[in-house]
Amino acid sequence: MTCDLWNRGATALCWIFLVATAASAAYPERPVRYIVPSAPGGSPDITARVLTAELTQRTGRQFVVDNRDGASGIIGTQMIAKAAPDGYTIGQGLVPAMAVMRSLVANVPYDPDRDFQAIAHYYYTPNLLAVTPSLPVKSVRELIDYARKHPGELLYGSSGNGTTFHLGAELLQLMTGTRMVHVPYKAVQTAMTDLIAGRLHFMFNSVSSIEPHVKAGRLRGLAVTSSKRTVTFPELPTVSEAGVPGFEVVSWAGVIAPAGTPAAVVTKLNAEINQALAAPAVRDKLIALGYELVGGTPAQFAAHVRKESAKWADVIKRAGVKAD
Repeated sequence: MTCDLWNRGATALCWIFLVATAASAAYPERPVRYIVPSAPGGSPDITARVLTAELTQRTGRQFVVDNRDGASGIIGTQMIAKAAPDGYTIGQGLVPAMAVMRSLVANVPYDPDRDFQAIAHYYYTPNLLAVTPSLPVKSVRELIDYARKHPGELLYGSSGNGTTFHLGAELLQLMTGTRMVHVPYKAVQTAMTDLIAGRLHFMFNSVSSIEPHVKAGRLRGLAVTSSKRTVTFPELPTVSEAGVPGFEVVSWAGVIAPAGTPAAVVTKLNAEINQALAAPAVRDKLIALGYELVGGTPAQFAAHVRKESAKWADVIKRAGVKAD
């Protein structure tokens, strides 16, 4: 009797395994919705379309980008969390919604650690620290010295509280003992216009956005915020090299799914994404735009999210950052 029960149990487990394996081999059998918690035309949208185009070609099934902007990415990210965990709704996990807002906004409607299944780390991209040409500084060290001699006088812009542009400047102040004034804007393009005109003194912005202004001489680039130099501006040092050891601020994204997504589907998606990141159609295009591709395992991306969450929670608390 016991043996018969064991045999029936083993047969059932074997059947479940075979069904799961077959499902993984067949996945995806229909179009996959890819939610981007950002407006069309921005960096997250551009990178999402590059990746989904390659995944569509690789799998033979359409990966359809669905832009869901609002609340610093919270709205779209919540939609991913609440979707059916079947692999047919996945999306882009961005640094603000996954690692910053949880420490900045009360009652975020999801738990980044509990409500998502990490799939793969997609990319990171550094920001660039630039000053208006009328400011008499030509290096990070000179900027720090100027700020120390003129506490509370330097103005820096950003596209709002909690962005890496804002938090990068807060981290710089914490690491250098300086005091500067944040001027948040609704649109980063407006802040850039004021920086070029000299109404702001400096700001951090994405390399791709600020590159044409630096190369045209409308702004003076001082350093990049990653741990290594960028191919876009190989002549510029990192902030860490330029006098603030250990400084690193990057924007990043990864692919996430709702918690409970079957392990076989997660494995399949992870493999397809890692292979897509190695494809020239993805790699060459994004590297030319200033992105560094990462890849790796789901566990590695989940660990990265936890590490970044702890880092920005500490900065937000020490700097007294409040939501807009």
